[in-house]
Amino acid sequence: LLSQFDPDNTGYISTEKFRSLLQRHGSELDPHKLEVLLALADSNSEGRICYQDFVNLMSNKRSNSFRQAILQGNRRLCSKALLEETGLSLSQRLIRHVAYETLPREIDRKWYYDSYTCCPPPWFIITITIVAFFLYNGVVLDRFVLQVSHPLYLKNALLYHPQLRAQAWRYLTYIFMHAGIEHLGLNVVLQLLVGVPLEMVHGAARISFVYVAGVVAGSLAVSVADMRAPVVGSSGGVYALVSAHLANIVMVSTRVPQQLIYFLFFVPVSFEFGRAVWLRFHPSAYPPCPHPSFMAHLGGVMVGITLGVIILRNYEQRLQDQTLWWIFLSIYVIFVLFAIFWNIFAYSLLDLKLPPPP
Repeated sequence: LLSQFDPDNTGYISTEKFRSLLQRHGSELDPHKLEVLLALADSNSEGRICYQDFVNLMSNKRSNSFRQAILQGNRRLCSKALLEETGLSLSQRLIRHVAYETLPREIDRKWYYDSYTCCPPPWFIITITIVAFFLYNGVVLDRFVLQVSHPLYLKNALLYHPQLRAQAWRYLTYIFMHAGIEHLGLNVVLQLLVGVPLEMVHGAARISFVYVAGVVAGSLAVSVADMRAPVVGSSGGVYALVSAHLANIVMVSTRVPQQLIYFLFFVPVSFEFGRAVWLRFHPSAYPPCPHPSFMAHLGGVMVGITLGVIILRNYEQRLQDQTLWWIFLSIYVIFVLFAIFWNIFAYSLLDLKLPPPP
């Protein structure tokens, strides 16, 4: 095929040969993939198309140069939007709904709609929600949630406590504990409403990375900025997903109704964060140990609007080829290293009086 359409071995195919190839084999392609190929042909003003971009498309891969060409050709698309298509089954309408709630560009929505196979399912978010929250709290502790006034609240091996910061697993396992039923309920709702559609689109690897990075950044932010406080709850990971998704949608989307919907989404998020701030400065049930810190929320937000935005914006592209990805990843690694050294040396150097271990 390469020798037939690129006899001079230049790495490019002329748009005339490209269109003849589409006319010959277009009926074998998904209609939306054919539309993407036509957009690629229309977007090129030099009369040629990169052969590797064509191969990437046919093998369900998209390079950065291909994405840029599609974004230019996107203005020339004349077919109806995916939202206007009729005669879809219930599962197809669900996939279309996920595409419109998650992806801001029409060309990405159609690409996802054609390529999604529900294999694998969004197992990470569902597992971390059911197993981590309900199984542990319900079976091991014989209750679904511990209020901050409960005698066992501090006496467990999961929450992060400044006196026990040498136990490294606590920087992750604190997400399995919550400060009350309202804390658990809102985190579960946000995690499922946002996390499941994101994982359906971007896959478990990317979403789990954003989630875990937010969790780690949350506990490390507490250890640096609120050194005397414990921390519980999955807000670091949840806020990383929510902030990444909202920032990605707001920065790219031009649909005012959609932006208003996501603006209203800030209401429960703001309520949960305001409650966390109030609880932190409310008199503790176990002085001198204060109530849980709210800094984990802010750590998750910072991960979301840096690493998270890059991951979600570059749908189906190699992150290794993205400059901003490496910049923000380097910033995150530097912060983690700084926080580790802070935890090792700063507490003793500052001679900080910490609450006694539980």
